[in-house]
Amino acid sequence: MFPYRDDNPTIRTPVITYGLITVTALVWIGVQGAGMDQALGRSVCELGAIPGELLGRVRPGTTIPVGPRLSCEITDSANWYTVVTSIFLHGGWLHLLGNMWFLWIFGNNVEDSMGRLRFVLFYLVCGILAALAQIYSNPVSPVPMVGASGAISGVMGAYVVLYPRVRVHMLVWLGFWVTTITVPAFVMLFYWAFLQLLGSLPALGQSTSGGGVAFLAHLGGFAAGAALIRLFVQPELVDAHRRHVRHVLAGAP
Repeated sequence: MFPYRDDNPTIRTPVITYGLITVTALVWIGVQGAGMDQALGRSVCELGAIPGELLGRVRPGTTIPVGPRLSCEITDSANWYTVVTSIFLHGGWLHLLGNMWFLWIFGNNVEDSMGRLRFVLFYLVCGILAALAQIYSNPVSPVPMVGASGAISGVMGAYVVLYPRVRVHMLVWLGFWVTTITVPAFVMLFYWAFLQLLGSLPALGQSTSGGGVAFLAHLGGFAAGAALIRLFVQPELVDAHRRHVRHVLAGAP
């Protein structure tokens, strides 16, 4: 199932959501070379979060292939700023577009609930906590971790707390046949979280240096967003947003 819109109009233009999408796209193009091998590999090595390097669990000098002609060399420096910079990096076009699409769908309404500056802080805090969840779940990994999905998972966790019954429109693939369904947000988002939990099970209790999808970062971000939303939300904005939604939908055909 893939969401393509929700029935949750905003009051204000979601400037920060648009801004985060724009900044991430500019980083992809300007820093990561839009996926060109050398620029992509260098950015991932230098600005991605490497658990084993940050925690000193991988021997300095170890090299890890990250592309056809480039490897990361583990250093003895714990560059913790990469926990933040990694949020704005991606590993490929599909990775980038998928993350930005989910931010587009769910970010605007969460921004509407807390205001712009708070949303920036909330996004970064969720991204950092998600990265830390993945780092400490696999502390010996020498593989760079990149992606906004942990921060966006936090946005989704906040959304399900604030707007659990809002209708989300989904594309569903059944073999060669594609159809659409509409479900409450809590159904779609808990289904998504369940898939992340299933994906994380093979890695639980294992020490592995492999890469792949950071399922525990997704779960950590989702839990962080759901837990922290009450600290960031402004109740008067939520009430105004809900009144706006009722008014708009009441006038819809």
